Amino acid sequence: MQRLNRWAMLAALPALLMSGSVFAQAATYPSKPVTMIIPLAPGGPVDSEMQIYLPKLREVFGQSFIVDFKSGAAGTIAATHVAKAAPDGYTLLVINSAFTIFPAVYKDLPFDFLRDFAPITLMSKRPLLLMVPASFPAKTYAEYIAYARANPGKINFGTTGAGTGTHLSGAWLHHATNTAATFIHYKGTGAVLPDLIAGRLDATGVALPPAMPLMKSGKLRALAIMSDRRSPYIPDLQTIEEMGIPGYDYSSYTGFLAPVATPAAVVSRLSEGFIKLVKLPEVTARLEADGNVVIGNSPAQFRQILVTETNHWRKLVQDLGIKLEQ
Repeated sequence: MQRLNRWAMLAALPALLMSGSVFAQAATYPSKPVTMIIPLAPGGPVDSEMQIYLPKLREVFGQSFIVDFKSGAAGTIAATHVAKAAPDGYTLLVINSAFTIFPAVYKDLPFDFLRDFAPITLMSKRPLLLMVPASFPAKTYAEYIAYARANPGKINFGTTGAGTGTHLSGAWLHHATNTAATFIHYKGTGAVLPDLIAGRLDATGVALPPAMPLMKSGKLRALAIMSDRRSPYIPDLQTIEEMGIPGYDYSSYTGFLAPVATPAAVVSRLSEGFIKLVKLPEVTARLEADGNVVIGNSPAQFRQILVTETNHWRKLVQDLGIKLEQ
């Protein structure tokens, strides 16, 4: 019996040593700079949010964090780079809500982010407003739906690109209300807004920060909040869910992923640090001043959001027969 116990201990020794090294790695993590890969071009809302975080990351983690932009190919370049990186917590992927849409609209992606990545945390959400130009005949959300029903396909709905959140959230809205719109695809918000202001477009979803000055100037009118909660900046503006579409909720957001084999202890260290970061009073104040909703959730909670959204967009794209080429 003693000999058997000795053999069992020897057999378990490699696993014990590996476990010990993992905990030692987590205890000293991070011991060198961490690179955060952003699959978008500089200058957008994710970049702006990261600029709020960067000065505080050393304060929270005791180490510097570096941003590296790898845009293009529907996030494939950035995601593939991170998926193949060493799973040690020193290369992370920064995502927005488009990543839960990609599996639904693109075939043969070289990665599966639910399989190839470990969720860390969802930092914040950026609510969108359903907006129309001042010249548009509908003054309220109900009038917008009535107009769409009376004029099938005549509403030109601007998007930030085929298969993006503004496209599919708009498609969801019109599908759920049994109305039709013509979707006009642009390359980014900066190209959509001038045509919306000029009346060449009839509607789109606009994030709160650029929307507010355009509303105050009278150039655009907000008809509804596209996320699941009202904004404290426009408390009287109802959500689309409140006005008749159960479960309707679209926000853009910023979250972090690591390669899937990253030790759980390192993922936990990252999650705890990022949550602490986003809930620092000065960070929260700046995010909320830009119209963001601060989240900061656990890896398990973030994974559930990713799974739920991915399944939702797959069903919507299938129901609508949307097909895109990568």
